[in-house]
Amino acid sequence: MTSLDDRPKADAPKPAGRKVDPTLKLVLELGPLACFFVASYRYGLHAATGVLMVGVVVALAVSYALTRRLPVMPVVTAIAVLFFGALTFYFDNPVFIKVKPTVINCIFGAALLGGLAFGKPLLPVVLDSALHLDEEGWRKLTFRWGLFFFVLAALNELVWRTQSDVFWTGFKVFGTMPLTVVFALTQVPLIMRHELKPTAPQDEHF
Repeated sequence: MTSLDDRPKADAPKPAGRKVDPTLKLVLELGPLACFFVASYRYGLHAATGVLMVGVVVALAVSYALTRRLPVMPVVTAIAVLFFGALTFYFDNPVFIKVKPTVINCIFGAALLGGLAFGKPLLPVVLDSALHLDEEGWRKLTFRWGLFFFVLAALNELVWRTQSDVFWTGFKVFGTMPLTVVFALTQVPLIMRHELKPTAPQDEHF
């Protein structure tokens, strides 16, 4: 006879992915960009492109080693960096790495607004379940972020077409990131209005 201990456990819970310390997460996100800026200032845009390509791969590898999972946005961004970086080296033309932010921001913006048009807000997937909002809150926040991505795309086009390479790389680090942080902070009132509060457990009476 088979003992109870020998029976297969079909419904055993899967281990949840570990959370990354916020400081380390910020380093993983900004580290490749910071290295890109320093390399561009000292060695030029071509060398900086190679540094950025290595940096995003290392950041993804460290993130996966810590959490055993890969968030959507860093993966898409890394693929875009590797693709446009390869084009930059193949054609010996830095324009490809310059238009990468334009393309990736347009992709994110189109995906968010397109999903919203079909009644499927994709922002919960992009944010990796970091927030818990009601349906109206997700719709409004998705619409705002979709428009913001297109604003970032337009700014990138304006800067790289009118400014020097060093100025453009500096804008990516000291312009795009602060703008994104400021925009995210302006969305806090909306998030607080539509956040789903955990239901308090009711007391049991005997």
